[in-house]
Amino acid sequence: MQKGSSSHPWHDLDIGAQAPDLVNAVIEIPRGSKVKYELDKKTGLLYVDRVLYSSVVYPHNYGFIPRTYCPDHDPLDVLVLMQEPCAPFSFLRCKPIGVMEMMDQGEQDDKIIAVHADDPEFRDFNDISELPQHRLQEIRRFFEDYKKNENKEVVVNDFLGREEALRITKEAMDSYIDLFVPKRARA
Repeated sequence: MQKGSSSHPWHDLDIGAQAPDLVNAVIEIPRGSKVKYELDKKTGLLYVDRVLYSSVVYPHNYGFIPRTYCPDHDPLDVLVLMQEPCAPFSFLRCKPIGVMEMMDQGEQDDKIIAVHADDPEFRDFNDISELPQHRLQEIRRFFEDYKKNENKEVVVNDFLGREEALRITKEAMDSYIDLFVPKRARA
């Protein structure tokens, strides 16, 4: 592939004009999948990291928010609630409604919980507190269990509301700018 001839979903897709209230998300893993796809940060392509070792599947579409950067050196993770699975590498508009505080092998790895902005079943949710408790338990259980058969520890601490999700998203946006956008281009 010739350098500069393709776009990179992390760096070239806009986060959205209304961020952090409404953001674009790139879906890596569709709802219902056992395949753990991951963004190759160098090439911008998806690669198959592994097939999950346990009998669980992703409960919702999972991906990242472009032009964000987190302490784990990755873009900000997002779990997007919607009725249908999305194809890997599709992108959509979503509304952050909360955050799941999570530790993955001792490293902070929070997940933004968002709803698809154009799905009539989910678009009217504005805060994670509005979701049924069962939905939150399903999400918690998936992340607590999905690495157990690999002898890896994941701890889900708490679910926090929309304001915390917006704060974390904004912080990740600012970190991305600090790291990747030259000072002269920030004006």
